[in-house]
Amino acid sequence: MSEKNEFHGTTIIAVKKNGKMVLAGDGQVSSDKTILKHGAKKIRRLAEGNILAGFAGSTADALTLFEKFEGKLKEFKGNLSRAAVELAKEWRTDRYLRRLEAMLLVADNNTILLISGNGDVIEPDGDSLGIGSGGQYAFAAADALIKHSNLSASEIAREALAIAAKICVFTNDRICLEEL
Repeated sequence: MSEKNEFHGTTIIAVKKNGKMVLAGDGQVSSDKTILKHGAKKIRRLAEGNILAGFAGSTADALTLFEKFEGKLKEFKGNLSRAAVELAKEWRTDRYLRRLEAMLLVADNNTILLISGNGDVIEPDGDSLGIGSGGQYAFAAADALIKHSNLSASEIAREALAIAAKICVFTNDRICLEEL
């Protein structure tokens, strides 16, 4: 990823298992080397509760993107993939949106997608994906737990974030979780 999309101060994980989809995030908000907040909520339900979305990056930028994405979901009648592609296209080409510094992780009952300002819409090969400074730690933990445990999707997401919080100084263990 380019330097523009390397964010510090959050970890978001998506986990799909046994017909359940979960998005979870830590609550830490950091500025440089200072923790400003411990219990931020970085996960939202969109499209009448049928879509989960989480962000890494600038909060104000992410809120703008949530609003734009929700508009795309309405425009395309809740079609997650189409809305994601259209948002990524607009994000990459619009002069104002191009400056936004955030990434989105979105999911419905079946699909997990990462959306970035580089024009990326990425669906993982497996049943989990992480973003943010601790995203790769949480992703690795979730992937192993999906394959080698009987834990539920919610339990896996919580444990993956707890593991990331032990490794990443920009991630804490105050977890916000939403499940479909």
